[in-house]
Amino acid sequence: MGRYASKVVEQARAWIGKKESDGSHRAIIDLYNAHKPLARNYKVKYTDSWCATFVSAVAIKLGYTKIIPTECSCQKMIDLFKIMGCWIENENRTPKAGDIIFYDWQDSGSGDNKGWSDHVGIVEKVSSGRITVIEGNYSNSVKRRTIAVNGKNIRGYGVPRYDAEEVASKPTTSATSKPTASGSKTAKKRASSFLESLAGTYEVTASSLNVREGAGVTHASMVIIPKGTEVKCYGYYTTVSGTRWLYVQFTYKGVQYTGFASSKYLKK
Repeated sequence: MGRYASKVVEQARAWIGKKESDGSHRAIIDLYNAHKPLARNYKVKYTDSWCATFVSAVAIKLGYTKIIPTECSCQKMIDLFKIMGCWIENENRTPKAGDIIFYDWQDSGSGDNKGWSDHVGIVEKVSSGRITVIEGNYSNSVKRRTIAVNGKNIRGYGVPRYDAEEVASKPTTSATSKPTASGSKTAKKRASSFLESLAGTYEVTASSLNVREGAGVTHASMVIIPKGTEVKCYGYYTTVSGTRWLYVQFTYKGVQYTGFASSKYLKK
């Protein structure tokens, strides 16, 4: 089984919202502590800083510890990436999704930052010179941070040796190909706009959601999917009456569909 950057990002996203205030972060620390041998034989406490523990727990959860070293110290994790030959000192590089980004809050902003690392996170995506990172122990919770490429405080990157992934083709905005749902009609319209930041996996938040042949409620419904169903958008959409209708692909009950769904009822 391959080890993929997309899986690391997916798992990091799954833990967004876990926090100290309600104790939900403890599941992450428990997962880390259950993995043996513990780094430097240290069992992480619930009151400890847990950013490196978060990254390590993602690796443990996925079985990726051969490519992402487990540690509860940011600086020690850097040392392990160096031993693996997977450390990139160049802080001004443009990272890729799944890269492990390290910070030094004492960075002067002048010259190469080689200070002690204080924090770490997982790169979710890069767009228009901005890096979106998912971090544990960010304001005592798992949440996103956005920072400029080559921004101040970046210490460097751990770059795991992921396996190559097959790149799914983007849905065309002009072709009239049929959705692959058996017996469905040719979609009446294709998306008119593209925005890279919209690309990603979404979850249905409504109790049920119509996926339509075209953008807008005037178009026929292809299928109704329940709350929690995941759909993929590659960034294509059409705006109708101020609402973005995302052009999505997904499989439901063994059938693959391609159509439009209102962004009002989708959460990334």
